[in-house]
Amino acid sequence: MTEDQLEQECLAWLADVGWQYRYGPDIAPDGDAPERDNYRQVLLLGRLRSAVAALNPSVPTAAREDAIRQVLDLGTPVLLAANRHFHRLLVGGVPVQYQQDGETRGDFVRLVDWAEDPTQPARNDWLAVNQFSVTGPHHTRRPDIVLFVNGLPLVLIELKNPADLNADVWKAFHQIQTYKAQIPDIFQTNEVLVVSDGSEALLGSLSADSERFMAWRTIDGNTLDPLGEFHELQTLVRGALAPAYLLDYLRYFVLFEDDGQLVKKIAGYHQFHAVRAAIAQVVTASRPNSDARLRGKGGVVWHTQGSGKSITMTCFAARVMQEPAMENPTIVVITDRNDLDGQLFGVFSLAQDLLREQPVQANTRQELRTLLGNRPSGGIVFATIQKFMPGEDEDTFPLLSDRHNIVVMADEAHRTQYGFEAKLKTPKSAPKASGALTTGDGQAPAHRAEFAPTAKYQVGYAQHLRDALPNATFVAFTGTPVSGEDRDTRAVFGDYISVYDMQQAKEDGATVAIYYESRLAKLGLKADEMANIDDEVDELAEDEEEGQQAKLKSRWAALEKVVGAAPRVAQVAADLVAHFEERNKAQTGKAMVVAMSREICVHLYDEIIKLRPDWHSPDPEQGAVKIVMTGSASDKALLRPHIYSAQVKKRLEKRFKNPADPLRLVIVRDMWLTGFDAPCVHTLYVDKPMKGHNLMQAIARVNRVFKDKQGGLVVDYIGIANELKSALKEYTAAQGRGRPTVDAHEAYSVLAEKLDALRGMLAGTNGHGFDYSDFLTGGHKTLAGAANYVLGLKDGKKRFADLALAMSKAFTLCCTLDEAKAVREEVAFFQAVKVILTKREITAQKKSDEERELAIRQIISSAVVSEEVVDIFDAVGLDKPNIGILDDAFLAEVRNLPERNLAVELLERLLEGEIKSRFASNVVQSKKFSDMLAHVVQRYQNRSIEAAQVMEELVEMAKKFRDAASRGEQLGLNEDEVRFYDALANNESAVRELTDETLKKIAHELAESLRKNLTVDWSARESVQAKLRLMVKRILRKYKYPPDQQEDAVELVLQQAKALGEAWA
Repeated sequence: MTEDQLEQECLAWLADVGWQYRYGPDIAPDGDAPERDNYRQVLLLGRLRSAVAALNPSVPTAAREDAIRQVLDLGTPVLLAANRHFHRLLVGGVPVQYQQDGETRGDFVRLVDWAEDPTQPARNDWLAVNQFSVTGPHHTRRPDIVLFVNGLPLVLIELKNPADLNADVWKAFHQIQTYKAQIPDIFQTNEVLVVSDGSEALLGSLSADSERFMAWRTIDGNTLDPLGEFHELQTLVRGALAPAYLLDYLRYFVLFEDDGQLVKKIAGYHQFHAVRAAIAQVVTASRPNSDARLRGKGGVVWHTQGSGKSITMTCFAARVMQEPAMENPTIVVITDRNDLDGQLFGVFSLAQDLLREQPVQANTRQELRTLLGNRPSGGIVFATIQKFMPGEDEDTFPLLSDRHNIVVMADEAHRTQYGFEAKLKTPKSAPKASGALTTGDGQAPAHRAEFAPTAKYQVGYAQHLRDALPNATFVAFTGTPVSGEDRDTRAVFGDYISVYDMQQAKEDGATVAIYYESRLAKLGLKADEMANIDDEVDELAEDEEEGQQAKLKSRWAALEKVVGAAPRVAQVAADLVAHFEERNKAQTGKAMVVAMSREICVHLYDEIIKLRPDWHSPDPEQGAVKIVMTGSASDKALLRPHIYSAQVKKRLEKRFKNPADPLRLVIVRDMWLTGFDAPCVHTLYVDKPMKGHNLMQAIARVNRVFKDKQGGLVVDYIGIANELKSALKEYTAAQGRGRPTVDAHEAYSVLAEKLDALRGMLAGTNGHGFDYSDFLTGGHKTLAGAANYVLGLKDGKKRFADLALAMSKAFTLCCTLDEAKAVREEVAFFQAVKVILTKREITAQKKSDEERELAIRQIISSAVVSEEVVDIFDAVGLDKPNIGILDDAFLAEVRNLPERNLAVELLERLLEGEIKSRFASNVVQSKKFSDMLAHVVQRYQNRSIEAAQVMEELVEMAKKFRDAASRGEQLGLNEDEVRFYDALANNESAVRELTDETLKKIAHELAESLRKNLTVDWSARESVQAKLRLMVKRILRKYKYPPDQQEDAVELVLQQAKALGEAWA
C-alpha cells in the first residue's frame, strides 16, 4: 500500500461518517473552482460567511463581518496564544456590538452550531480536503488532509507510507513540527493533530510532545480496538472525527493551562468516554423519580494514577455545568486533605476558559455553609470533607440545600466516603459501653442511647455530607477503588462508569511500568532490630483516617525509634546517594524519598548533605535536595529550617517539576504522595511503612510518561513487598488488571538471557566464532572484528541488533543491582557493536538535540537506554498461564546458571509462587512444601550450606513437587479426592491399619458428601459446621478409621473443605 492509497482510504472513511470531500488543487486560487484568494489564505471564507449568516440570522451583516475580521486577525504573533484566543471564539462565540433601536447591543456571533442533531440535516459545513497547499513566509508546504468545519481548518492529518519501513508515525510527527515552523497560519485555528503510518495512528494537541500523542482505541467507548490491531486510523476517524463526536470533543475536551507556560491539553479516549458515560448516569441518578436503588449514585470513574484523572474531572465539571437536563447545577468537589484540595483547585482554576466559571474554595466550616446554604444554582465549590462536621452544640449537620441538581465530585473517593456508621461516644467520666455500636442500615438512629446522660451517637463525615445535601448526586473519581468486606467504593457511589486500569494505561503509553527493587539486604541491620521491624511493618501502615491513626500511634512511635536510629539513617543515606547517582548515569531524572516522621526527614537530609555538601542551600531557590512537609512556627528548632510557607512550597513544587532545575531530590513524609504530578521523577525511595491504596498512590508518583524514561523505580528500604502484594490483591479484587510493580531482578533475568544469546552468537559453532575476550583493551579493532563476524552470519545484523536493544532496555531497568554492574562494560561493548552495525542508518536520520544528548550520556556512562518501555512480563513469559517452570530442561538451565545466588533466589521465588497457586487448596501439601522450602532457604541464609548445595536441594524439591502435582493420575483420584486422601494419610497409624484402597474410598465419599452439603456461608455458621462434623465422623467410623486419630482427622478434613469451599461455591 502507498501513502496515496492510505490517503484515499482515510477520505473514504471520513465520507462514511459524514464529511464532504474536495481535492485541494481544485479549490486552490488557480484551480477549477477556487475557494481561496491566494495560497497564504488558510480559511475558506465563502463557507465561513455562509455558515455565520445561517447561524446568526438576527445579527446585522456588519457585525457578522466584524466577527469574521476578528477570526482572521487574532491579535498576537505567538502561535499558541493565538490558538487559545481562537478556541475561546470558537466555543463561546465572537463578541460584537451593533446599534439597534438607538441602543448599543452586545452579542456573540456563533461560528459553529454545537447542538447539531446527527439525525437531522447538518447545520454545519463538514469538508475534508486533501493536498491543501499553503505558502508561508519562505516555504510552500502541502499537508495530506485538512478538515474544515464551516470553512475553519480545525483538524490536520499527516500520513506516511505504510509499506516504507523508515516512514513511521514519528516521521509524520516531525513533519508536523516542520509545518508549524514554516506554515504557522494553518495552525492558528487548529484543534487536533493526527499522525499515522497506516498501522499506528496517534492524536495530539498543538503543544504536545511526542509522548503526549496517544492512540484512540475505541469507537463506542466500550470495545477496545474494535476493528483489529492494525486499523488504528480507521478507529480514530470513526471514534473521534465523526461529526457528532468531534463537536462534543472540541467543546468540552480541549483546555489551555497557563502556569507560567501556556500548554494546550486534549483528552484521551478514556477521558472522553468516561465523561460522556458519567453525564448520562448523573442525569438519570439526579431525577427525583429515578429508581431508589440508583438515586444519588452517579457511579465510579476508576482511572489509574497518572492517566489524567484531574483533567477528566475538569472536563466532567465543564460538561455537567452546561448539560441542559441539569438546569445550571452546583458542583461540590470533595477531597480529604488540604494539599489535595489546593492542587485540584489549582487545576480547575487554570481551566476557567473551559469551565466558564471561577471556582471558589471554602477555607472554613462557616464559609462552606455560606457558599452552599440556600444557593439557588450554579457555582463550583471546593472543600475538604472534614468541613462537614457539626458544631459543638449540634448533634447533626444542618441541611444546606435540598436541590436535586447538586453534583458532588469525590476525589480519591476510596478514602473519604465510608463514614456512615454511627458510634456511641461517651465522655471519659461516663460508664463505658461494651464497644462501638452501629445501626443496622448505616443511618444515624432517631434517639440517643441511654447509657449515660451525655452519651450520644456520632456519625462519620460522609453521613454529615449527605445530611447537608440529601438530594445531591455523588460521583467518585479514584485510581485505587476499594472492594472489601467493610468498604466498597461501588456500594457507596454505584457501579463503575469507566475503568482505565494499569494494564490499559501501560499498553496505551499513558503511563510507564513501575519496577521494584529491595535494598533491605544492603543495610546490614542488627538481627534484633530487624526482627522488630519485620514484626511491626506487617501490622503498621500510616493510615490517613483519624480512628486508625490513634490506634497505631504508640506502636508507630516504637517503630520510629528503630527506623530513625542514627546508624541506620546514615546507612540509608549512603546507599541512597550511591544508588541515585548510579541511576542517573543511565537515566537522568529526579527522585522522592518517603520517610517515616518529620524528624527522620531532617536526620536523613543532614546525613545526605554530609556526603554531598554541595547539594545543600538554605535558599529555597537553590540546592539539589529539600524537605517538603507540614509544620508551624511552634515546631522545635530541628524542624524549623525546613518549614516553608505555602507560597515557598508552591515555588519548590515548580522547581521540582522543572526537569532543568537543579532540585533533584525531595524528602517527604506524607505531602506530594497523592495528586502530585512530576513526570521527570523516575525513582521513589520508600523508608516508611505503607499499605493498601496509600501505597498504590505513592508508587504511582513515578509512573508518569516523560521523554526517554524507561520506567519508574520503587526502591524499598523498609520491607513493603508484602504490602505491595496485599495492595495488588485489593486492586485485582476490584477487577483491575496489571501488576503495580515488577521486581528489578526480573529485569536482570532478561539482561542475563540476552547477554547469553549475544555471547552465543559470537561464540559460533564448532569453534568457528569470534574471540572478543580482549574487548576491554582491544579498542576499535575488536569492535570492528565482532561487527564483521556478525555480518557474516545469516540474518546476523538484525538478530544482533534486536538482542542488543532488548539487552539495553533490561540494563536500564536493573543497572543499580550489583549483578548488573558486574557486566556493565560487556553491555557497553555489545551496544557499541550494534552502533557500528546500524550506524549508517542512524546517521541518515537527522538527530535532534535530545537524541544527541542521550547518545553522549550512554557512551560516557557505559549504560544504555532504549526507545520504548520494556515489558518484563512479555520478555520472560510470566503472563502465560502455564510457564512450565518445573520441566527438566528448565531445572537444568537454572542449575547451570553461573550466578548461583541469583539462581537460588529465582528458583525460590518460582517454587514459592507455584506452591501458592498449585497447592493453595491442598492444606497438607501446601504446608509440607512451604516448610521444606523455608527450611532450605533458612539454612542457605544462615550460610550453613553453600549456593551449589542449596541449588541441588531446590532442584530435587522441584522434582518431588512435580511428582506430587501429578499423583492424582497414579492414585486414580480426581484433584479434590487427592486433597482429602492427603488429609487422611497424614496420620501414620491410619496408613498402617487401613489399606490404600480403603483410604481412597473414604476420600471419594468425603469429597462427594461434602460437595453436596457445603453452603456458601457454611464456615461462618456453627449449626452447619456441627452437621458436617458429624457427617465426617460417621464416614470415618464406617471405614474403621483409627479412633485415637479421628478427632485430628476430622479437623484436617474440615480445614481442607474450607480451603476448597470457595472453589465449590
